[in-house]
Amino acid sequence: MPGLQRACRRTRRRASRTKPRRPAHPAPRPASSASETMFSFFKRFKKAPDAAPAEPQQAPDAPRDASRAPASPDAARVDAPAAPQPRDERSENHDRPEHDETPTAEHSRSGAQPAARATPPASAAASEAPVGQPRAAAARASEPAPSVVMTVTPSSNGRHGVVETVEIVPPPAPEPAAKKSWIARLKSGLAKTSSSITNVFVNTKIDDALYEELETALLMSDAGIDATEHLLDALREKVRAGRLTDPQQVKDALRGLLVELLAPLEKSLVLGRAQPLVMMIAGVNGAGKTTSIGKLAKHLQSFDQSVLLAAGDTFRAAAREQLAIWGERNNVTVVQQESGDPAAVIFDAVSAARARNIDVMMADTAGRLPTQLHLMEELRKVKRVIGKAHDGAPHEVLLVIDANTGQNALAQVKAFDDALGLTGLIVTKLDGTAKGGILAAIARQRPIPVYFIGIGEKVEDLQPFSAEEFADALLG
Repeated sequence: MPGLQRACRRTRRRASRTKPRRPAHPAPRPASSASETMFSFFKRFKKAPDAAPAEPQQAPDAPRDASRAPASPDAARVDAPAAPQPRDERSENHDRPEHDETPTAEHSRSGAQPAARATPPASAAASEAPVGQPRAAAARASEPAPSVVMTVTPSSNGRHGVVETVEIVPPPAPEPAAKKSWIARLKSGLAKTSSSITNVFVNTKIDDALYEELETALLMSDAGIDATEHLLDALREKVRAGRLTDPQQVKDALRGLLVELLAPLEKSLVLGRAQPLVMMIAGVNGAGKTTSIGKLAKHLQSFDQSVLLAAGDTFRAAAREQLAIWGERNNVTVVQQESGDPAAVIFDAVSAARARNIDVMMADTAGRLPTQLHLMEELRKVKRVIGKAHDGAPHEVLLVIDANTGQNALAQVKAFDDALGLTGLIVTKLDGTAKGGILAAIARQRPIPVYFIGIGEKVEDLQPFSAEEFADALLG
C-alpha cells in the first residue's frame, strides 16, 4: 500500500513537469450577458471607426426571404437600394460565438439599426417619372381631368328614366389680351378732350348754349382762339344750311369741318428725290428729337432705305451715347466725335453718306429755345454748312414738338420756321396728357405738314399723320 501511494505521487509530479496538450476541440465560451454585449458593441465602434466594410456573406442554411436577405447582388440592388452601414468584420467575429463560424442572414441583421423598409423596384419608379420628361407632358398631367355628370331623364310613361352622361371639360385658359392698335392708343391719349366735346352733344338742343359749351371745350383742348372761331362760324353756317336738329348730326358736321381743317397737314415724306436725302432735325430741349430719329430710322429701313446718323448734339451730356444706342438697335452707322463743332460733325457725316451711297442721312442737333438768339444763329450756320457739303441740302428740315406744351408749341413752330424754313413736323407724346387741339391751331396759322406723330415709347409707335383718324380720336 505505501508503495502504491509513492507510485501515484511520482506520476503526478511527472504530469506537472510536462506541458499539457491543447484539446482538439475547445469548449465553447459561455454566453455573455446583455450588458457585456452592449459594452462590446460601443467598444468596437470606438476602436475602429474607419474599418473597412465586411464582405457580405451568405450562410448555406440562410432563409430564402427576398424582403430580408436577397439571393443575389442584383436583387439586392433592386429591392434595397440603400447600402448597409459599414461594419467591422473583426468586431463581428469577436462577438460571434466560437462554435458559429458562419453567421446567418438573420444574425447579421441583428444590431443597433433596424431593417430597411422595402422600396419599389427602380424599373417601376422609372415608369412613373421618366428622366427627361417634356414639360408639356408634365403640364398635361397636372391639368384637371374632365368631370362626368350623370343625369336621369324620365321617359314618357314616367316609370323608367334614361341616364344621360355629360362630360364637362374645363374651359381653356383665356388668351392674353391683344396689343392695342396705335389708333386705340391715340384715342386713349386724347380721351379727356374727346369726353369734354362729346358731353356737349348729349341730350341737348341746338341753341346758343350748345355753341357756348362747344367753344369752351375747343379752347380747353388748345385749339386756340383763331381755330375755335373758324370752326364755330363754319358749323353755324352748315347747321343753318342743312337745317340740322339732331345733336349727333351737328357732331358729324363738326367732324367734317375738323378733317377739312387738318387736311393740309397730311402729307407723306417723299424719298428718293436726292442721293443722299439729307434731313436736319431741330427742336427745343426734351421734345424727343433723338428718340424720334431712332424711330424714324427704323421706319425708313422698312422701305429698304439705307440710313446714316450724325450726332450733331455735342452740347448735351450722353447725347452721343443715346444716338449710338439707337444706331445699334437699328444696325445703323453713327458719325460722332468726342467734342467739337456740330457743323463739322454733320459735314463729315454728309461726306461719308455720299461716299457710301447712303439713301437717307439724318442730322441730330442740340436742343435750344427760340428766345436764345445766339443758339438759333448757330443752327442757321449748321444749315449753311450742310448746303456746302451737298448741293440742295438739307432737303428736309423737321421740327420735333411736344404736344403737351399747348400753345407754346405754336410759338416754337413760328420761331423755327422763321429761322430755318421748316418743311415738316413731328408731334410727339400724344399718348400722355396732350389735348390734341394744338394741331388745329397750327393748321390755321402755320399749315406745315405733320409727317409723323408719336404715341408711345416703342419703335412702332411713330406713325404717319392722318387727318381723319386724328379727328375721330379727338371727337370720340
